[in-house]
Amino acid sequence: MKQNENEWVEYRSVLDTVIGRSGLDKSLFFDLRGNHDSFGVPFVGCPSDFFSKYSISGQLGRNGRVNSVTVETKERKHLFVGFDSTMSTGLRGPTNLFGHPTDQLLKDLDLKLSEWDSQSEKPVTKISFGHFPLSFSAPSISGRTLEDVFLKHSISAYLCGHLHTGFGVNLKRHHQLSGHFSPLQKKIQFNIHQRSFESTVNCSMGDTPIQDFWEWEMGDWRKSRAFRILAIDRGHVSYVDIDFKSGTKPAIILPTFPLDSRFMITSSCRHNYECKPVLPSSYEKIRALVFSVAPVASVVARIYDSKSGNLDLVLETHMIRHADENTTGDLYLAPWNYKAFEDASPDRYWLQIEANDSAGRSTLTELRPFSINGLSLKLSWSWKEFMVMGCQWAALYYPIFWSALYFFFLFLLFPKALLVFPKKRYTYKNFIVNKGLVNGVLWLLQELCRINTLWFGWIAYLFYLILSPWFMGQVFNEGENMVYMTYMGWAIENSNGEGKLEYVGSPDIIVVVLPHLLYVVLPAILVTGALTAERAIFREHVLAFLEKKKDDLRMDSRKTVLNDHHSSIVSNVHLCKRWIRKLLCVVCLAICWKHFMNCRTLLKAYEMNPVLHFLGYGISVPFLLANAIIKTRNAG
Repeated sequence: MKQNENEWVEYRSVLDTVIGRSGLDKSLFFDLRGNHDSFGVPFVGCPSDFFSKYSISGQLGRNGRVNSVTVETKERKHLFVGFDSTMSTGLRGPTNLFGHPTDQLLKDLDLKLSEWDSQSEKPVTKISFGHFPLSFSAPSISGRTLEDVFLKHSISAYLCGHLHTGFGVNLKRHHQLSGHFSPLQKKIQFNIHQRSFESTVNCSMGDTPIQDFWEWEMGDWRKSRAFRILAIDRGHVSYVDIDFKSGTKPAIILPTFPLDSRFMITSSCRHNYECKPVLPSSYEKIRALVFSVAPVASVVARIYDSKSGNLDLVLETHMIRHADENTTGDLYLAPWNYKAFEDASPDRYWLQIEANDSAGRSTLTELRPFSINGLSLKLSWSWKEFMVMGCQWAALYYPIFWSALYFFFLFLLFPKALLVFPKKRYTYKNFIVNKGLVNGVLWLLQELCRINTLWFGWIAYLFYLILSPWFMGQVFNEGENMVYMTYMGWAIENSNGEGKLEYVGSPDIIVVVLPHLLYVVLPAILVTGALTAERAIFREHVLAFLEKKKDDLRMDSRKTVLNDHHSSIVSNVHLCKRWIRKLLCVVCLAICWKHFMNCRTLLKAYEMNPVLHFLGYGISVPFLLANAIIKTRNAG
């Protein structure tokens, strides 16, 4: 949750070694600040801003939030635009999780991406790169987003990181501009491809492809040893990800054409194929880049047909090295009749390339589906991939927060209203006679309402979460000022020196707020209601047992024995029959353990005093649960 300067020294040393061994000029290397690089940094240029001191961009004086480089060839231009959307006021983690592009940054990004729009006769391929996926990027104050800018310019791809490798391998997302998307669809995308309907290609004069782009997240190098090589081949953008965790590779193969129909096809691919009377020569050859430790002996391309349900080999051809002194790595080509592979299915044909080196080692690429027609293969995320790529968390934070609070209040106030105003009482006896989910829930909650100290305690705590600071902590590496956090963010004095407070870290505080509401408060309210319901059941059983005993005993001669039986019965039911209560007490302990572990994380991150700085956040839930256990101990 804080930065270590020794790691930055190591980073600079490693990058200097890489640059020296590559033989490339240092100015060709770009590095970007991520959220960990801004942990505890109150402003750029402060003593704790190690990125400005040790990074390549810092050493070369790239002080702007947006930087670009253009690579020009005979046929086209390639524009690369990188940007830094980290917090301008860098909090410590874990509440430093989102990108925060400002309106000024979006304006600068827009200008950079339009740099060659009116100045170049050559086509321009545009690539943008940043740290945060768009699902973890907040809108600007005006409501504008990075996605808006990228769609405006129909960039080929946006490259990002941030998520590491713990959430899945398909952390890719296709973005598409459409006026047919509902507000929900703009906040949540359920599959990798975003579409409201199956569009058809319109080749009328002046018609342009649908504005779209790909977002490609990738894993980290530091722990996962993930590495990506990206190539632009006559406007076709492709990449290959390599996992060095299993060791070095004798060869790396990157097919550059045809494109993978799962993750690389854009609307322009289909539009060009359907609408251009003469297709460019780039369609006439299978192409691949091969990087090999030893000299390459042969490269073979194989195409398989999956129509029969099996992978049947339909083409095997040797690829020839293309002699070009300007190419890094070896480009291999193989002519083919691409029209033979036209098909309405985006995954009928599959490509695999094999490279053999002089040492007798063979390297195979994974099988890749392709579509000459420019059709995309629709894929679905796993639930973890959907959670981190498909949900716009900045837009969802407040709706989820207020929905949870409204639900909690409804949960507590509605049964109380039924109990007070219409005198509608739900009891255990009524539930036994007329069983049902609604009757059961209302009975459980009314039992909670009948114990006023518990009910008023939870109502007061919910108002506390809305109206009061949750806790205090030190969010910067410099100084010792403690600031407080509410559901709106950390209250920090603004930089203009007027002493006015502004809330920083929204929606980043989602990692604290929502887990507390959903995994601590909600189960705590439910288990409190369950404890009161169990108490009511216990009371009914005791009363029923006593009534049965009264029928069996003579009241005038056995009073003493009856009293002895009463205490014995209560004691036995407490010890032997209240196993549900014991289970609920274990659940209470589990909730408290979860809560204290959350508090422990915050304690370490923000250097807090557990007595002075946790305010009502730390002790309220355990106190309310302990009170519930005590209040429901006896049947009375």
